[in-house]
Order: sequence, then C-alpha cells, then structure tokens
Amino acid sequence: MASRRLPPLHAVRAFEAAARHLSITRAADELNVTVGAVSRHVRALEARMGTALFLRGSRGLVLTSAGKTFADSAREALDRIADAADGLRLRRFRRLSVGVYGFFLSRFLLPIWPTLNAAYPELEIDLHTSSNPLDLLPSRFDAVIAVSDGQPRAGLVTHSVMPIATVPVCAPEFVKDGAVDFASVPLLHARPRPDDWRRWLDHAQFTDVPVQGGSSFESLSLTIEAAAAGMGAAIAIDGLLAPDLARGDLVKAHPTVRPTRRQFVLEYEQRMADDPAVTAFVAWLNDARRQQAPKKPTPNKAAMKAGAEYAR
Repeated sequence: MASRRLPPLHAVRAFEAAARHLSITRAADELNVTVGAVSRHVRALEARMGTALFLRGSRGLVLTSAGKTFADSAREALDRIADAADGLRLRRFRRLSVGVYGFFLSRFLLPIWPTLNAAYPELEIDLHTSSNPLDLLPSRFDAVIAVSDGQPRAGLVTHSVMPIATVPVCAPEFVKDGAVDFASVPLLHARPRPDDWRRWLDHAQFTDVPVQGGSSFESLSLTIEAAAAGMGAAIAIDGLLAPDLARGDLVKAHPTVRPTRRQFVLEYEQRMADDPAVTAFVAWLNDARRQQAPKKPTPNKAAMKAGAEYAR
C-alpha cells in the first residue's frame, strides 16, 4: 500500500478548531496553545495546500469555499478518530468478580492460574469462594463457577466446564496388598455430600457394604486430605484428582467411576455476554478445560494389582 500524504495532524486540529469557532483566539484556548501557534499551523496548512482557507478581515475570520470543504472533511475525520479511541477505551478489561466452588478452585483453577496471567495480563479478577450453592448465584457476581444440572435457564449463559463423576480414593498403602475391602476399611464422609458412599457402592454392586459410622468432615477438601493421611477411603470427584494423583498422595481405590447428572458450569447473566473481560475469561477457561481433559492414565503397579483382584 502506498504511504498516505497526510498534512500534520496538529495543523489539521488547529485549523478545524479555528474553523469551528471562526476565531484563532478561541481555538488556541480550546487546544491550550498560544494564538501564534494556531496561526502558524493554519498558514503552514494553507501553504501546503496552495490555497487560502480563511479570509481575514476586520470582522474576524471567514472560511473560503475550499476552507469550508476541508473543515467539514477534517471534522468528520477527527470525529472518527475520537470514536475509534473511545471504542478501544471501552474495550479495556473491567475487574471481574467471580464466585467459585472452593474445592474446584483449589484442585483445578489454582494450579493453572499462571496461564491466565500469561494470556491476559491486564485481566484482574476478584475470587470469592463458597461451598454453599446459595452463595454462588450469578446475580451476586459477574460470573460464577458452580454445580448445576447444566440445563439452560432464562436470562443466563451457561458453559459446561467439567462433568461430576465420583470414584473412591485412598492412600497408596491401602492397595499394596490388593483390592480394598470396603466392608472393613474406614469410610470417610463429606457432610455436604452425605449420600456419595451409598450411591457409589450401589453403582459398583457392593450393595451389602454398610456405610454407617466413620469419620465425617465439613468439606470435601478435608475429607480428601484425611484419606491422603491414611485415615480411610473417601469418595472424590474424578475430574479434580489430577494434583493428588500426580503427587502420589492418593490412588483410586477401585476402577469404577460413577457418573452423575451434575456438572461444574460457568454461568453469568445474559447482560454480561459481550463484556470483554467475561469473554476473555470464558476463552481461557474453555482452553484450560480442553488441555486438562482426562487422558487415559498409565496405572501404577498397586492400582493394576487392585484391578486384577476385582476382576477375579
């Protein structure tokens, strides 16, 4: 593309202001420069164009026909530049307020949080955690990551993030000698999810194993920590086990994973759909979800031995 032969922008601004006010003095006041500076800019513009833009008389300035034509064009062009600059300003990221289920934050988001800072260094997010579903309402935040059935709801935009499927876990020593005996190993319970063990045992066809008794904890996070400490077996969310399995703190106590109708979702009100900050957060979360999608793990020897015991 050939380079544009443009007059100096400061000269165009000086002329446009003088043409609008029909006054060099008022143009100088608007632009916060001296009267002499405006006069020099206008004369330089006239010299460049080879034509007079103003008629100067005792009653002040009068635009020539060429001056009026150029003033109209210059005003339109400067307005477009101003609109474009305003548009960029409005597209800057706002500070987001995001409510999130605490266990999802600690097991999934925090380990990959540096990738968000790398991808969108100007995006600022205030996180607010809770395990109470009533706290994580889209009306209270710009967006929430919560547990839902994933069904569409009027006025809300919903993105599926991760299905919730459950699996029993325990410390590695529990599977060194073969399959875990769920009838004798202590079963650890998360009070917010009181039916997890019964549902998983029935799904895995351990219908005769009782679930009464055993330690109970106020959160799923503490229950998982207790299992890693060797206190017993716990029911965990399969998609959130990667950090614990990678460190070797936990192993799956049985290969059966029970699917549920619930999932982690990102939700926000429809009015936020075009917000640049929300759009950026959604893009990052979707990319992270794809990269963190479960891959078939290579089972360790203890897990392979446990699986063989169950197959008998």
